Amino acid sequence: MSRLNFAIGLTGGIGSGKSTVADQFAALGASVVDTDQIAHSLTAPGGSAMPAIVAEFGAEFADASGAMDRARMRELVFNDASAKARLEAILHPRIRDAALAAGEAATGSYVIFAVPLLVESGTWRQRVSRIVTVDCPEEVQLARVMARNNLTKEQVLAIMANQASRLQRLEAADDVIDNGGEVAALAPQIARLHALYLAISKRSATNTAQCL
Repeated sequence: MSRLNFAIGLTGGIGSGKSTVADQFAALGASVVDTDQIAHSLTAPGGSAMPAIVAEFGAEFADASGAMDRARMRELVFNDASAKARLEAILHPRIRDAALAAGEAATGSYVIFAVPLLVESGTWRQRVSRIVTVDCPEEVQLARVMARNNLTKEQVLAIMANQASRLQRLEAADDVIDNGGEVAALAPQIARLHALYLAISKRSATNTAQCL
């Protein structure tokens, strides 16, 4: 049976706390596949996407270490939709293939794909059984990212403008985790969803076994 017969898609806007939530699910026994981490590995020094990125955009988009120059690329794609599409054409298939391979190899009680742009990508919706959105007010996102990344308000707003809206993420969600307050408030919400996902996962495995 494929490990991906039952999988969760975890998403949320920048600064929503996706990583914190993913870590807590992992601590309860879920296998988390983080597409952001995969993207970073693909664009790190020696990353498998770097030859294509350099060929497409030029050597100036690699830094001295051979990694993608993120600041330069961010500035380009925020101001040039065709450049954004060209970068996505390089990265998205590689991220997808690596994520699905990691999901199949996972050994946890179920698989969670942490996908920041799950709603925007469209195709991830067909790969997961349920979508859980980590939600918080946009002013909380803004404050968190400004403090964490040392970015200006304008820079953070530009990033947020390139993501799905809060409403779009909520509309796509089967489940919502409220992370607008204290971190301690996450644990009971995650424990409840973990119990639900365990039950669905076991039911899915049983139904699949009966069909074999």
